[in-house]
Amino acid sequence: MAAGASGGGLLPFLRLLGQLKRVPRTGWVYRNVAKPESVSDHMYRMAMMALVTEDKSLNKDRCIRLALVHDMAECIVGDIAPADNISKEEKHRREEAAMQQLTQLLSEDLRKEIYELWEEYENQCTAEAKFVKQLDQCEMILQAFEYEELENTPGRLQDFYDSTAGKFVHPEILQLVSLINTERNKKIAATSHPHS
Repeated sequence: MAAGASGGGLLPFLRLLGQLKRVPRTGWVYRNVAKPESVSDHMYRMAMMALVTEDKSLNKDRCIRLALVHDMAECIVGDIAPADNISKEEKHRREEAAMQQLTQLLSEDLRKEIYELWEEYENQCTAEAKFVKQLDQCEMILQAFEYEELENTPGRLQDFYDSTAGKFVHPEILQLVSLINTERNKKIAATSHPHS
């Protein structure tokens, strides 16, 4: 019988997951953002973005589940950012080992379900995984916009926007990104031309 089958692994599983509340998103830390969000903050809004999609061609429940598990491994490996100079292969290897460690604490059915969701997101082979990947990037630029507003530094986090150029294709997400950019550009214009 699996270690998690009796529920004995549930508490250690939940305690590891709880670390996500205390793992700050590395990109914001590197840019000296005051009080950067945690990985769980990011995943929660992504899951809500999936919940409010109007796209009937997507399995909404699956999108929410993908959003909830996509960064789970970071409770063990931390939030590995591009600036960390760790190859994609090494990042994947570390996260894969972490997902195996995490899911070993659960019953066989749950282990399989959660691990397969994570693999689906990583492999980007379904419409749902591709949509959630775009949500990941969209949530990041929305957060960047909010930090610029909170710190009254319009345009300061431009590199986060630049990193997403050409990555959005889903119509709903394109529309949301357009709204974010419109609002953001107004703030940037108001700063560079305060009396116009």
